[in-house]
Amino acid sequence: MYIDFHTHAFADAIAERAISKLENTLIESGLDSPPPATRGTVRELAEKLDEWGIDKAVILPIATKPSQQTVINNWAKEIQSDRLCCFGSVHPEAEDALEELERIKSLGLKGVKLHPDYQGFYADEERLFPIYRKCAELGLPVILHAGLDAMSMDCIHCTPQMSARVLEAVPEMTLILAHLGGNFCWNDVEKYLVGKNVYLDTAYIEGNISDEQALRIFRNHGTDKILFASDCPWHPSCRERSLIERLPLTETERENISHKNAERLLGL
Repeated sequence: MYIDFHTHAFADAIAERAISKLENTLIESGLDSPPPATRGTVRELAEKLDEWGIDKAVILPIATKPSQQTVINNWAKEIQSDRLCCFGSVHPEAEDALEELERIKSLGLKGVKLHPDYQGFYADEERLFPIYRKCAELGLPVILHAGLDAMSMDCIHCTPQMSARVLEAVPEMTLILAHLGGNFCWNDVEKYLVGKNVYLDTAYIEGNISDEQALRIFRNHGTDKILFASDCPWHPSCRERSLIERLPLTETERENISHKNAERLLGL
């Protein structure tokens, strides 16, 4: 069984526009990235999951403006199903962010996605701590984009060092760091994060990290804290699946990563 813990989709009315804009950002960044695997609709995502042999997925919407958070969370509730679990999102500059977190909980959404690059903050800023603490109080896992992002190639808004400070300041929060703790910052992940009480997802790492380093991080961190993820549509889920299946993992380690850790976090 495979649960992809990191996918993206958009409301049909804006999907093509959103994908085109993000695709152009990737091209302008110079990062070597394949064409998107979908054009951003929920229907296409479900079809591709069938094609790739993925049983369930988590959709991670992002409120890029304070005014978006209510609409985005309502949409996430609307599309959530047994197969597609959804996180909600709040914007750090929204005056009602803490109240919206309570509403996310009441809607039955599974956690909160925050993206430092698209929401304009550094992960360890003090103004984020009330949000982190509120999520911990509500039992909502937080997933942070970590490491390099095409949106801001000259500035990393969530380094492994920043994440380590967040963990120290708010140890009660269930924190998930995307891109194995720091996209293209994996040496620092090994130095500052491996072994700490944090989940790392595998989104967008296949082909960007050596198999040897990926396996070393998995084993040293503990496969009970690694989540299978792709960042679809920017990577098709089958890419990260191929990584998990070719690494010399034990059956228990592979099951932890592919679905058991996700089931525990999602309450499945």
